[in-house]
Amino acid sequence: DRGSPALYSRYNNVPSSLILEARPKITLVVRMAASVGNYDYVIDWEFQMDGLIQIKVTLSGMLMVKGTPYQNLDQVMDGQNMSGTLVSENLIGVVHDHFITFHLDMDIDGSDNSFVNVHLEKQETSPGESPRKSYLKVKREVAKTEKDAQIKFKLYDPSEYHVVNPNKNSKVGNSVGYKVVPGGNAATLLDLHDPPQIRAAFTNNQIWVTPYNRSEEWAGGLLVYQGKGEDTLAVWSDRDRPIENKDIVLWYTLGFHHIPCQEDFPIMPSVSSSFDIKPVNFFESNPILGVAPNAHEDLPVCRAVASA
Repeated sequence: DRGSPALYSRYNNVPSSLILEARPKITLVVRMAASVGNYDYVIDWEFQMDGLIQIKVTLSGMLMVKGTPYQNLDQVMDGQNMSGTLVSENLIGVVHDHFITFHLDMDIDGSDNSFVNVHLEKQETSPGESPRKSYLKVKREVAKTEKDAQIKFKLYDPSEYHVVNPNKNSKVGNSVGYKVVPGGNAATLLDLHDPPQIRAAFTNNQIWVTPYNRSEEWAGGLLVYQGKGEDTLAVWSDRDRPIENKDIVLWYTLGFHHIPCQEDFPIMPSVSSSFDIKPVNFFESNPILGVAPNAHEDLPVCRAVASA
């Protein structure tokens, strides 16, 4: 039992005299699986005891391939456009993307919420002010309308993305909220006017925020294959409706670029990515502190019963 103080001390190089209490980590995982075309998608929602929710997407399936006259790369002319990887004789694994969009009706401590872009900025010091040349500061920008909340992730222009209830404050005055914490992701590289991309325009941004509307449930529209992009998340968001202190929906798009390799043929090993929904000023302190510790006797134990 690694939840015991003695073993925690051993695994983490902490003097056992300093360990006053330890608890095993217990989570609830809700899983769904879907077969879509030649792929299987497994989506796990993991609810943790500190209020964090982790959403993990795992995918696998039969690799999409096309025929080719080539049996070896030695036969391919320099500069030949393969549009993929030669994964077996006469077969090319086609380069492609996967995108999964989540419709998150957050309702943080009530239905009227706001989206806040918590932007990290570099502040340079004045000459002679300090030995330091720069430090970080935070600028909070409340999205007024939908276009203010169309977000593309940028590694060197970072932000946190909070959904808060501006009508409910913690005891020290912070608006209660949750934040979306991105994990590994991908962005579309197709031309925005390419017909497939017009229908999949919900992948143009990683985050969108719209007012709640029961008829706006599917990011690609109700009838994707029959549509021409006239009823997508991008069309709804371009209406630029007010979203401050409203009943809002946050849309998060999780993406994968897939450059096939020989190990992916014929059945691809599973790959995963995830993102978190994490409390930010929602609790007055770490909620784990209020959880009763578990003894070994409290945990369910499965035993085999011999049949007569």
